[in-house]
Amino acid sequence: MLTLHDTLKFELYLEPTDMRKSFDSLSGIVKTELKANPTSGTAYLFVNKLRNKIKILQWRTGGFILYYKRLEKGTFTLPDYEKSVRSIILDYAQLVLLFDGITIGNLTQKEQQKAV
Repeated sequence: MLTLHDTLKFELYLEPTDMRKSFDSLSGIVKTELKANPTSGTAYLFVNKLRNKIKILQWRTGGFILYYKRLEKGTFTLPDYEKSVRSIILDYAQLVLLFDGITIGNLTQKEQQKAV
């Protein structure tokens, strides 16, 4: 079954990415720019300059899977970040919100109260 789930780590590459890139070129970005192993189990997200297309590169046993979404209207709103940072880590909830076009920049998780 092809799924993205909440046990995965998601890393959003912050530089605009040419959406003509495929498996080898995107895994090359992971290796050279992020200094990471593309087969580590992390799902890597790439967004184009216009922010209307996004790709997710995920390693599964035996090979890569590439998810691709193109918006017909509007843009993906990326979270605020320090310009010197190459990537940021998203959790599954942030990934889903990003895909649904909801701004994730100012979200904070409330601390759960402990039972007394």
